[in-house]
Amino acid sequence: MKKDKLYFLTFLSIAVIFLFVALIASQYFIKVSANQLIEIQVESSKREADEFSKLIDFQLSSGIKKEEIVINIQQIIENSNNDTWFISVFNWGGKEVCHPDKTKVGQLVKSNETLLSSLKEKNNSDDLFDILMLKSNQSTSEIIHISPISNSDLIVAANVNIKSISAQMNTLKNNFYPIFLVMGILVILFSFLAVRIIGSAYEKQLELKNSSLTSEVVNLSKLNSDLVSYKERVAETPEKNTTEEPLESEKQRILTYIRNELVPIAIKDIAYIYTENTITYVVCFDGKKSTTNMSLDDLFTNLNSALFFRANRQFIISIAAIDKIIKYGNSQLKILLQSKTSEEIIISKNKAAEFKQWLNI
Repeated sequence: MKKDKLYFLTFLSIAVIFLFVALIASQYFIKVSANQLIEIQVESSKREADEFSKLIDFQLSSGIKKEEIVINIQQIIENSNNDTWFISVFNWGGKEVCHPDKTKVGQLVKSNETLLSSLKEKNNSDDLFDILMLKSNQSTSEIIHISPISNSDLIVAANVNIKSISAQMNTLKNNFYPIFLVMGILVILFSFLAVRIIGSAYEKQLELKNSSLTSEVVNLSKLNSDLVSYKERVAETPEKNTTEEPLESEKQRILTYIRNELVPIAIKDIAYIYTENTITYVVCFDGKKSTTNMSLDDLFTNLNSALFFRANRQFIISIAAIDKIIKYGNSQLKILLQSKTSEEIIISKNKAAEFKQWLNI
């Protein structure tokens, strides 16, 4: 039940995050696409206006009368498509001379000077997009570029139909939103499936790990139980291990040094022996520490193997000094002593099996 709730919250989180990102990203992509579309159309209209201006200038230079040229241009552009971008001609007095809509010929030009100056100074499609959207409910068309004709009072203008551009932008938005919707559903679905698959794989790993930990806990419990049992057997026969015959040559004590004083130590009082910086130290249960000239190898040969274990190259430990056995690293064991020591007594993976067998003697 908890897992189902977790997966549901994960699905909900992915959906909310995507919707938030998509809301911002969709507006950005729509504006970028609209800017690119507008910029292309603006440049095309500018070139067309400049070409018309050059053509009229050439005709005037060839001696053709202005009135005749105006009539010809009007016939060319009359009833042409003025749904989006179109060409018109007006004079210095601001009156329309030629226009696709013949009814507007002779009327004063009404256009946004801010738009015209913005395009002239910055030539920035971002400004055009913002201004066009602002003016979409205020006017029908706007002049976006003018090309004066030399030696004449005529000016060729490139115009944009605001209503049509606004409709194009709405169409663009309507095309973008379904794409983002489909993409969002796919992203959310695949993300959720990925989370489920990864989560299931992780749960299996946790189950295996928990199973392994359970097995290790059982093994450690058995090992510590064996330790307690072994201590009890040793306590019952403190002098000799019951499983071995007494050895006449077995030492009962060793000679150690405390500073310059020679001190005999009973082997039954030794908690552990270790080496540090080539010096061998003997530590008793009461915490007293002394040194010896013998190496660990020589010492171990003189100790009862039923009571002492060579944990590693640095430590020999007494069965009676062991307080607890815990797992350490990869199949290693860590020995905690009753006598606190700053050193960690680690039994390697290869030595661990020998240690377990030693406890089961």
